[in-house]
Amino acid sequence: MKFLKSSMLSAAAVIVASQASAVDLEVTHWWTSGGEAAAVSEFAKAFDATEHTWIDGAIAGSGGTARPIIISRILGGDPMHATQLNHGRQAEELVEAGLMLDLSDIAAEGGWADVVNPSRLLDSCTLDGKVYCVPVNIHSPQWLWLSHDAFAKAGLDVPSDWFEFVAAAPALREAGVVPLAMGQQAWQTDLAFGAIQVAVGGTDLYLDVLTNKNADAAASADMTKVFEAYADARLLSVGSNVNDWNQATNLVITGQAGGQIHGDWAQGEFQVANQVAGEDYTCLPGLGVNEIIATGGDAFYFPKQDDPAIEAAQKELAQLMISKEVQVAFNLKKGSLPIRGDVDLSAANDCMKKGLAILAAGNVLPDGVNAFSADTAGQMADLMVEFWNDTSITVADAQARYVEIIATAD
Repeated sequence: MKFLKSSMLSAAAVIVASQASAVDLEVTHWWTSGGEAAAVSEFAKAFDATEHTWIDGAIAGSGGTARPIIISRILGGDPMHATQLNHGRQAEELVEAGLMLDLSDIAAEGGWADVVNPSRLLDSCTLDGKVYCVPVNIHSPQWLWLSHDAFAKAGLDVPSDWFEFVAAAPALREAGVVPLAMGQQAWQTDLAFGAIQVAVGGTDLYLDVLTNKNADAAASADMTKVFEAYADARLLSVGSNVNDWNQATNLVITGQAGGQIHGDWAQGEFQVANQVAGEDYTCLPGLGVNEIIATGGDAFYFPKQDDPAIEAAQKELAQLMISKEVQVAFNLKKGSLPIRGDVDLSAANDCMKKGLAILAAGNVLPDGVNAFSADTAGQMADLMVEFWNDTSITVADAQARYVEIIATAD
């Protein structure tokens, strides 16, 4: 994808003048759905409005497919010039190996420490006092997306929380509607578990397990309730025969499914389908039970290069991504929240405004991606997808395996 140099001149104006010659930068990411492609095009347009050129390296299949490819290329000596990863510990070993560009100079120059909100996003990019990535959005996974058409078919009011949603499931089935849309990729079932954990188990339990890695909390009766709710949810998804997350979202958009537990990025798909929040669909942060969001999200890292001109262009791209104008343009299409607290989001829709209000109130949680190593996170994802797809696995068995993972988590 190559975008014409035609706009975003105001955004480009924030860039400090560079002596670098024009270069092409290959940028890898896994944003390939309709809403995601619209959002990433804002980055590309802004960069193409400079003297440089964005060479798009989209990798289909979501992060679970893209991350191993990205990391393998960097470790194998064939690095791209910039790449999406989630901010947190995913790039920790690459940074420690000296393979990522230090952005500390432009971070200090741009006052990133003063504008990034919450500050933990920049902390997640920082190792040993040096900044190695630019956070570009805040994504929270604890949302329930509901189809107004689906509930109208069943003659029901749109639920106001997870428990009402579960109670409505039999009527949805009777009306020929799949209650819960769920794609088959492992990370989607893992995401649903975390969302249910916050809603059913509460934030104290969530924090005790994620932050303290408390195996006793993981073995508690409250956590058993979480696994029981998760077991109920897997039955609600029977008949949701799709793979990708946006295919599951489309089941909600078209009224074939009642709802989907998914991150706020689902919002971009509703926008592409010209659906209006509050009219065509409802979004419930914290599944309508605990109005709280986790502050995970995406960041861009810049693998080290030998060419000074490329390094200068990499830093220009990083500065653009965090600029006010590009933050607004990108996040309005992505459905995520901006990482700056000083931008004008008067054009935000109802769902984004809900997220902004929660963020302003400080009702935020750390995201799992920042809590566990890649190995631990992988073990948990494997357990959740296995439990979700094999109903012979009991709640007791799944919880016991979960306790073992938490007991040895790093």
